Amino acid sequence: QLRLVESGGGLVQPGGSLTLSCTTSSANLDAYEVGWFRQAPGKAREWVSCIDDASLKYEDFVQRRFTISRNSAENTVHLQMNGLRPEDTAVYFCAAAQATNGCSRYARNYAIWGQGTQVTVSS
Repeated sequence: QLRLVESGGGLVQPGGSLTLSCTTSSANLDAYEVGWFRQAPGKAREWVSCIDDASLKYEDFVQRRFTISRNSAENTVHLQMNGLRPEDTAVYFCAAAQATNGCSRYARNYAIWGQGTQVTVSS
């Protein structure tokens, strides 16, 4: 069973940067489509970004601020977050799905989830 572990969250001031990592020791992550989602207190989980063999996809509110990438040597997917805003405060989750026709923005299409990492943007 694939297990995902997120890391890299923390407290950052508005305008700052963080890089989140999603990794596993139980499978080759390159064989999976990987998505990042977030959930703020009292709000529904929302899609942030995803990566598959052919594309990188982003929700509109993170365009040009966040970058998703793979590091195959580390078996890791990163989410580089720049220009962070207080409204980016949330628990960030990575999720994986076996490769299909392209990564999805819908949580129901991902069978495997990490435990989440807290990102807090505050002065």
